Amino acid sequence: MALYLKMPLLLPIIALIPVVETLSVMIQVKHFKKTGKRVFKMTPIHHHFELSGWNENKIVSIFSFVTLICCVIGLASI
Repeated sequence: MALYLKMPLLLPIIALIPVVETLSVMIQVKHFKKTGKRVFKMTPIHHHFELSGWNENKIVSIFSFVTLICCVIGLASI
């Protein structure tokens, strides 16, 4: 929809969770190659939260809620 409306800057707002998931992998790889240490326990970021003790249902619920809020913000800005 963002590309159809010729508003590509809206896409990172609406798709915040996939963008964060991708960035977490990029940050982890770059930092590990540079220092040999990890930033997150595991990437993508949802695996980091699983290893931190979060329940899978909690992760999905929070990510879905964040996506809903971002979509509302993105669509309200049209």
